[in-house]
Amino acid sequence: MKKPELVAPAGNLEKLKTAIDYGADAVYIGGKRWSLRARTDNFTLSEIKKAANYVHKRKKKIYIALNIFAHNKHFIGLENYIKKLSVIGVDAYIVSDPGIISIIQEVSPEVNIHLSTQVSTSNQHSAEFWKKQGIKRIVLSRELSKTEIKNIAKKTKCGIEIFVHGAMCMAHSGRCLLSSFMTGRSANLGDCTQPCRWKYFLNEETRHEEYFPVFEGERGTFIINSKDLCLIEHIPEIFKTGINAIKIEGRMKSLYYTACVTRVYRTAIDEYASKPSKYRFKKIWLDELKKISHRGYTTGFFLNKPNDEGQVYKSSSYIKNYEFVGIVKTAKSNIARIEVRNKICIGDKLEVIGSSLKDDCKEVVTHMTDKNDNELEFANHGQIIFIKAKNRVEKGSLLRKETCKVNDISHLQED
Repeated sequence: MKKPELVAPAGNLEKLKTAIDYGADAVYIGGKRWSLRARTDNFTLSEIKKAANYVHKRKKKIYIALNIFAHNKHFIGLENYIKKLSVIGVDAYIVSDPGIISIIQEVSPEVNIHLSTQVSTSNQHSAEFWKKQGIKRIVLSRELSKTEIKNIAKKTKCGIEIFVHGAMCMAHSGRCLLSSFMTGRSANLGDCTQPCRWKYFLNEETRHEEYFPVFEGERGTFIINSKDLCLIEHIPEIFKTGINAIKIEGRMKSLYYTACVTRVYRTAIDEYASKPSKYRFKKIWLDELKKISHRGYTTGFFLNKPNDEGQVYKSSSYIKNYEFVGIVKTAKSNIARIEVRNKICIGDKLEVIGSSLKDDCKEVVTHMTDKNDNELEFANHGQIIFIKAKNRVEKGSLLRKETCKVNDISHLQED
């Protein structure tokens, strides 16, 4: 069984470095145009060059998403952009549109093309068709079982990649028209407003002032919203499908999300690959993934077609809510210099998140100073503070704290 490549998302340069430092084999990013995540920071060409240098120096890979479904106007400037990416030396393009594929093959034939999940490839015949078009890897449709994935991987010579974690869409592999219809912003051009996550009420035609809620929980209605995908408990089955790569969703997610999810899957993959016969799933991995805000976890279609509750979000799952509060910029003689991202107070119990789970530790904030050695009772976003740590704390470690325990997480925003 081959060890699948771990592909992580990056919405900006800081998140990219985090993904690589926390264990990704490859990262996928978008530029300022032609990408399906138009509302994230995304990368300028100069930033892509810096990103590629950072990734390649560590012998990892970088993939560029050019995965919109393009109209004629979107081809203006595309050829020149691809030529510049080719000079930078990216490792692959992730593409949906056959027109964009043809442009890449004309001006940058040396760079591999990966087919986006937006194309919804769900059978071996489609996979072979795309292989004949020059595609090197296919990100399969998310609506496939492990048996279907295994059969496709076995019967095609094309590389195969699947999503294993992150936000799911109620539309088929994300091909949704709801945002365009309701707001004029197209999901298929990277500008989805996510109306599937809005609260909805029933309104009778002749009584315009009366609204009838469709109850699912005390905090509102989420009848179109999907749960989030999580396959951390099924690493052996993933290996046995014979795929080439597994992918984490989340270019719009936070640095904290990127770090937590990437390192958990890195740990599980490595443990299984080293000793398959002795491999055991560890509950701490799932516990870690529950410390990021999420919509409740599901295995999607991987085990079989989900039942009527397998995708629709319910608010009954009990999770812990943790807040990302800072980054350790330097650590010398047990003095940690921290860039604050959310409020830190004297008395806070912090969890230190290392690049590996074994590096984690806990700290209580008993004394805190600013750069001028002034004592502080609290610190806010953007401040640089100094804390004396009782444990060895590594540069680049993230800090989080527990804020509350809730039974209903429908109100939580992205970390």
